[in-house]
Amino acid sequence: MNAMIDNPVREYTNEASRDAGRIGLSVLVPFYRDDPADLVRAIAEQAGGDVEIVLHDDGEPDPDLNARLTRILAAMSLPARLLTSARNRGRSAGRNLLAEQARGAWLLYLDADMTPGSPVFLETYRALMARGGCDAVFGGYETDWPRDPALKLHAALSRTSDQHDAAARNAVGATAFCASNVLVRAEVMQAVPYDTGFAGWGWEDVDWAVRAAEHFTLIHGDNPARHGGLQDAAALLEKFRIGATNYRRLIDRHPELAALPGARAARALSRLPFQAALRGLWAGLCCTGALPLRLRTLALKLWRASWTAEALR
Repeated sequence: MNAMIDNPVREYTNEASRDAGRIGLSVLVPFYRDDPADLVRAIAEQAGGDVEIVLHDDGEPDPDLNARLTRILAAMSLPARLLTSARNRGRSAGRNLLAEQARGAWLLYLDADMTPGSPVFLETYRALMARGGCDAVFGGYETDWPRDPALKLHAALSRTSDQHDAAARNAVGATAFCASNVLVRAEVMQAVPYDTGFAGWGWEDVDWAVRAAEHFTLIHGDNPARHGGLQDAAALLEKFRIGATNYRRLIDRHPELAALPGARAARALSRLPFQAALRGLWAGLCCTGALPLRLRTLALKLWRASWTAEALR
């Protein structure tokens, strides 16, 4: 069944978008409850005449937010559109929809809770577009240290696991790609869309990057976006529990990735008798704010490995 008919999309187009000529770069922002208003304003300050912003509200869980964004776009001189799906499509299908609806030769995916990491954020990507020699670039991201103690575990995990410079990420390759702050040629997304078989959270970006790297040139760059969206320990525990199913799909599709550290840790943990019974301990350690962050981060990784071990059996 046609996904656009089964799940219709409402579109708001501002006057600047209706009058726009050639679009060179489409900034694509999927969101679900998160407010992209600060990101939209920041992009508008850096954008030139051939840039458009396309937002996707995935299921409109917050009609007031949708209405407020429509008013913000209406007042902008930058071409901008708001796509609103009648029902939630999910991360992969939402990104595919944005790629299908974008008019630019290049696409820049950003999360709604991101902001440009520097005043020359778009200028840096423009230079990469002009230079050529690649088909997709992951610019990386940075996370400010939170004041809220409940969010420090997430920030610590992010800094130790995800925030690396381009040299370190290039040494890893495609598996170090994330779904946001990615600049990609539109033709790449046409040839290699996201796999909608990945449901919920996790690993659809690595699957996409591995498949895209088979036919196109993917590189890492140092052009970070500032990332908000930190979550407390309970939310992280649930996200990693759910994500184990997607990890199994990733390994099934790409058996060579069984050598990744996460898969190796899961296999090692699976050899421990009654390892699943230890999940309560891992969860308790994660949620105990008085403990050192290093210990809490290790417990969170063990929790993730435990659920991954079960999914890979």
